[in-house]
Amino acid sequence: MVEYESDLLDKTFGALADPTRRRILAQLSEGEICVTDLARPHAMSLAAVSKHVIVLEKAGLVKRRKDGRVHSLALDAKPMEEAQAWLDRYRQFWTANLDGFEKYLEKLQPQKETKPDDDDAHSHN
Repeated sequence: MVEYESDLLDKTFGALADPTRRRILAQLSEGEICVTDLARPHAMSLAAVSKHVIVLEKAGLVKRRKDGRVHSLALDAKPMEEAQAWLDRYRQFWTANLDGFEKYLEKLQPQKETKPDDDDAHSHN
């Protein structure tokens, strides 16, 4: 199971590593779109965009629906949610460790000594 989770995370982070694929996901976050319309804003061929879409599909980030010759794509956020959960575990780990380190550093700092007022030190009544 750990290997399966690791493989999914690898594919998710690999897919998200490319700026074109992140832009495609941003487009899909607004709703389902056909592949041809998805390719228009990108300065690349339909074949190049299709290669990016395939990477996103393999990562489970995109679902394809065929209606005759028209291929429509929709975002599937589940892999990103799983990646976020993985990141959150490590964020909690590092936050706890850094909080502990901060407390340790505070203990190392010398305590400020309170000095008597100068007037009290010089008066001998």
